[in-house]
Amino acid sequence: MKVLKQIFDFYINSSIHVALSVFLLSWITLLEFNLPYDESVLYFIFYASIKGYNFVKYFGIAKFHHRSLANWLKIIQLFSLLCFILLCYYALQLEVKTLIYISVFGFVTFLYAIPFLPKHLFMDEKQNLRSIGGLKVYVIALVWAGVTVLLPIINANYAYDLEVVITFFQRFLLVVALMLPFEIRDLNYDSLKLSTIPQLIGVKRTKLLGLLLLVSFCLLEFFKDTFNATHFVSLCMVSLVTLVLIYYSKQDQGRYYSGFWVEGVPILWLLLILLM
Repeated sequence: MKVLKQIFDFYINSSIHVALSVFLLSWITLLEFNLPYDESVLYFIFYASIKGYNFVKYFGIAKFHHRSLANWLKIIQLFSLLCFILLCYYALQLEVKTLIYISVFGFVTFLYAIPFLPKHLFMDEKQNLRSIGGLKVYVIALVWAGVTVLLPIINANYAYDLEVVITFFQRFLLVVALMLPFEIRDLNYDSLKLSTIPQLIGVKRTKLLGLLLLVSFCLLEFFKDTFNATHFVSLCMVSLVTLVLIYYSKQDQGRYYSGFWVEGVPILWLLLILLM
């Protein structure tokens, strides 16, 4: 039992779970636009997500403690190195314009973790994008929407149209909604200067905001040129599950509540689409 728990903790802590969610959201985009399964772009997104998330999570811990790193962190570093090699392999198979587009979001990820601007622009001593008051959740949602919607579209040479724009905004709204349980959980740890959503409007209004975001997420489907009833039903079911998770989120939530169940919503969404 202990071994299984260690494997599960590695699955969560090494960012495999969140990367799987990004991977599946990208696959959902291909399915939604009737595009063929693109192994190169999907696998690149998967390995890049692992590398990016581990870089953001562990950069501050690892940069000054290479000799005294805990064994678990050393293993994650080696795993991240392997993922970096694999993402380079799949990057070589992508379109040049896709790589240019990727570099923009890679740069944003870099700035998200690395101090780069004068201290007076920041809300704490970290001096990175995640430390700017009120910005964190929107940066994450923008990157997720860009990677999971626009990246597969660009690599497939699909022409931009209104449906692509609407899908991008839908994905942005969904990710912001999925971030709310994390924002509520982190009330115990976040500096008041960060101006997170629950800090600004309170927990109850944050949950109400989640409802508004998810309703908008579903209603935007009616503005598309083609309406797919099956896809709309899956949207509504995913929104309902997400709303329940937001409603029951709290500051002293369980260890895996947000990190596994909330981040696992995209997995449920793809399963619903495939089953329906």
